[in-house]
Amino acid sequence: MFSPEPRSRRRAMTHECSVLLPRVCAALAHPRQPRYDDTCLEKLLDWFRSLTALDPGVELVQDNPCLMEFIASVLALPKPSPSILSFALRLAGILAASESRFQHLQQEKLLVRLFGRDGPLSSAVWEDASVRSGWVHGVHSMTQHQPALHFLCEGGGIDVIFTLQGDPSLFVASAASQLLVHMLTLSVESETTKPLTTKDCDWPACAEMIIKHIEDSLQSSSASHIEQSLKLLTSLFGSCHALWTEVLWLRVAKQIESFLMEETVQVQHMLANLLLKMSRSPVFDTEGSFWALVTSALEHLTPVQAGPLAVRILRLYKCPQDVRIQALTVLLQPMDCILRAASQPLEYAGLLDESVSDPITIESLLSSKSSCASLLCQTLAHLKELLSLVDLPMDLPSTPLLRSLMMILQFCNGFLSPASPLGNTVSRILINNFRVQRSALDVLAALSEQKGCDTLLGSVFDVLLAYLESPNTSPTVLKTTFQATSKWLVRLQEVSCSNSQWQQAEKILEDVFLVLQKRLCSPCWEIRDSSLEFLTVLIKCLTDQDEFRQSLLSSEVPRLTENLLEDPESYVRASAVTAVGHLAFITYFAPESPVVENQCNKENTIAKLQEILSTDPEGFPRRAVISIFIEWVRQGCTGQLEDTEQFVSRVIHTVEHDLDWEVRLGGLELVDIFCHHAFCHFGLPKCPYAPVSSAVTSSIHQNEVLQILCRANLFSFLFRSLCDCDQPVGQRACDLLLNLRINFYPTFTPRDSRETEDSPVGHSIAWLQRTLRQGSLAKNFPTDGGNGVDFQDPESMMIALGTIDLEELRDELNKSSDHVEKSPQSLLQDILATVGTIEENEADCY
Repeated sequence: MFSPEPRSRRRAMTHECSVLLPRVCAALAHPRQPRYDDTCLEKLLDWFRSLTALDPGVELVQDNPCLMEFIASVLALPKPSPSILSFALRLAGILAASESRFQHLQQEKLLVRLFGRDGPLSSAVWEDASVRSGWVHGVHSMTQHQPALHFLCEGGGIDVIFTLQGDPSLFVASAASQLLVHMLTLSVESETTKPLTTKDCDWPACAEMIIKHIEDSLQSSSASHIEQSLKLLTSLFGSCHALWTEVLWLRVAKQIESFLMEETVQVQHMLANLLLKMSRSPVFDTEGSFWALVTSALEHLTPVQAGPLAVRILRLYKCPQDVRIQALTVLLQPMDCILRAASQPLEYAGLLDESVSDPITIESLLSSKSSCASLLCQTLAHLKELLSLVDLPMDLPSTPLLRSLMMILQFCNGFLSPASPLGNTVSRILINNFRVQRSALDVLAALSEQKGCDTLLGSVFDVLLAYLESPNTSPTVLKTTFQATSKWLVRLQEVSCSNSQWQQAEKILEDVFLVLQKRLCSPCWEIRDSSLEFLTVLIKCLTDQDEFRQSLLSSEVPRLTENLLEDPESYVRASAVTAVGHLAFITYFAPESPVVENQCNKENTIAKLQEILSTDPEGFPRRAVISIFIEWVRQGCTGQLEDTEQFVSRVIHTVEHDLDWEVRLGGLELVDIFCHHAFCHFGLPKCPYAPVSSAVTSSIHQNEVLQILCRANLFSFLFRSLCDCDQPVGQRACDLLLNLRINFYPTFTPRDSRETEDSPVGHSIAWLQRTLRQGSLAKNFPTDGGNGVDFQDPESMMIALGTIDLEELRDELNKSSDHVEKSPQSLLQDILATVGTIEENEADCY
C-alpha cells in the first residue's frame, strides 16, 4: 500500500505521475513487454483504487486518455500476455465502479469487449486461470451500481459467473461465489422499494435470477452444483444479516433439510458450516424452523461433522436451552464412551444419561485406528475452547470429565489395563500417541480452574507424576505436562490453605522437585529448557507459599539451575538466566533471607549474569539477562539509589554496544525504570510523563536528579540511541528524552539554539543536533573530549534538552523506512526502469 498523501492532493493525480503514466501504459501494452512482477501490478491497481475511491467523477479517464488507449491496445493484441490482460480487466472494473466512468467506458465500447460474450471469454487466452480471475475481480469492482447489474444480467455475464462457480481453479470458483453474493445483496438493497416479507415478496430481476439458480442447483442431482449453492448460501448468511435473508431461507429450507436424510447426495459435511454461519445472524434468533434444523443436524450428522457445530452452538448465549443441552451431549459422547470402556461394570457415574447419536457409531470410530485419535483430538480441542470462555453458558460435569481425561492419559502411557473389549482396543490404539496426550493434558490444565475437581487431586498428581517420571514421555509431551502440573500445583496450594491438607501438598511438592532435579540433568536440551521454564512459572505463581519455598530450597534444584548458566545450548542458557533471576527473589532479595550468608553468593550470581551479558555469543541469553535486570530494578532489589545508579551504569556501559537491537532496547527500558525511581526518590510524581508543580520540583531536587543521570552516563546512551540503525531503538530513546524534558522543563518553550551557539557548550550542542539529524547515517557521533559533547555535564544536558528539536527527530524516526519507495511516482519509475533494462540488454546482444 502507498503512504498517505495530504488530503488536498488525494483527489487528483500528481503532475509527476500524470507525466509518467502514458509511458507506463505504453510499456505495459507493448507486445514484447517484459514479464512484470505481479506484486508491482497489484500495487498499481491499489493506486488506482485510492484515486477512484475519493473521486467518482469522469475526470480521471478524461484527463488521462492513455488509460482507455491502454485497455484498447491490450484488447487489440492477437496474443496478449495473460497477466497484462488480467490487469486490464481489473483496471477497467476499478474505473467503472462509478456510474459516470461506467457510462464513459460504455460509450467507448470497452465494457462489451472486456466483459461481454465476444471478449476474452471467447478466446484461447480464457484457458488461463489468471485471465478468468481478472475477469471475475474486474466485474466485482465494477458492480457497485444498478447500471452494472443490468449490463451483466442483460448481456449474459451472469451466466458466465454461474459457470465459473465450478471453475477448476479454487481461487476463481471462490471469487465467483463471492461475486454472486455481492450481486444478490446489491440487487435487493438497491432495487427494492419496500421491505421483502414472506407474504409479500417481489424480488428484483437480478436477485430472482440468482435465487432461481440456487434453487435449481439444490434440486439437481449433481453433487457439485449442490455444493456450489451451499457455499454461496454459507457466504451470504455469514456476511449479510438483513431481514430479507430469512425470506430467502424459507424458500430453500425444506430442500436443505432433506440433505440430512439423503444418502445418494453426500453434502452433510457442508451443512454444519452453513448452520454455524446462520446461528450467528440475529435474523434467526427466534426462527423456530432454523433451530429445529440445528437439532436435526446434531442428531443426523456424524460425530466428526457435528462436533464443530456443537461447540459453536455452546458459545452462543441466545441458543435455546434444549438445543444447548443436545450440543453438549454431542460434545461429551466420545468422553463418556471412554469412561464406560475403561471398566465394566462402570465404577463411577457416567458423563451422560442418554446419547444423541447412536453409541455404536462412537464405539466404532474409537475402535478404528484411522479415526480414534482424530475424533479424540477434535473433541479435546473443542472442550479446551469451551473451557477458555470466561463465562460458560452452562455447567460442565467436571468430575466425570476429569476421570475420563485421566483414563485417556493412562491409555496413552500404558498404565491402565481395562477389562472391556473396547477399552483394550482403544488402549492399543492410543499407546504413546503424542497428539492425544498433548490435547488431553491441555484440557486437564484448563479443568484445574473448574469447581468440583478437588476430590481427585491425588489421582491427578499420580497421573502427572507418572508422565513426568516416565522415560517414554517425549519432550513436547513433557513440556505440556509441566504446564498442566504448574496449574494443578497452584490449585493444590489454594485447596491446602483452605482445608489444612499441608502434608499432602508437601509430599507432592517433594515428588515434583525430585523429578525436576532429574529432568534438569537430561541429555536432551529441549527437556532441560522446558524444565527451567517450568521452574520459573512455579516461582512466579507460588513464591508466597512457605511450603513451596522450603521444598525448593531444600532440594538440589537451585544449584542445578545455576550450573545450567554454562549450558552449551543458548536456549537453555537463556532459560537458566530467567530461572536464576527469579530464584534470586527467594534466595537473595526476600526479607527473611540471611544477609551475611547470602551476600557472597548474591554477588557471584550478579557477576555471572553480567559476564553473560558482555560475553555470550548468542542473543537469547543476553536478552534474558537484560530482562532480569529490568525486573530487579523495577522491584527495587538492587539496593539504595546510589547502589542502583552504579548497577545501571555498569549495565548500560555493556549494553550500548551490543549487536542485538533487542538488548539495546532493553537497556533503554532499564533507563526508563531507573529514571522513574530517581524522580520518585526525591518526591516527584510516579508518572514520569506528567509535569509537576513548582512546589515539588525545587531546583535542588532537579539538580540532584540531573547529576545522578549524568554520573550514570545515561544521556550519552540516550542521544547515541537516537542514531541507532534499528528504528524501534531510536523511537524509544526519543520518547525517553521527551519525558525527561517534561520533568526538567515543566513549562517548556523551545529555545533558539543560536542563543547559546557562541559558547563552547552551545557549539558542541549545535554539533550534536546536526549529527542527530543524520540519523542512522551518522558516522562520527560526538564523544567526550575535543570538540565533542560532555554528556556527564549537567549544564550541557539541560541545554541539549532545551534546544534540540526532539519533536522533529520523533517525526523522522516514526516515518516508515520505505516511505519514499512506496510512493506512486516511485512505482511508475520502477516500471519504466524495468523496461529500460530490458531494452539495454537487447541492445547489448547486437
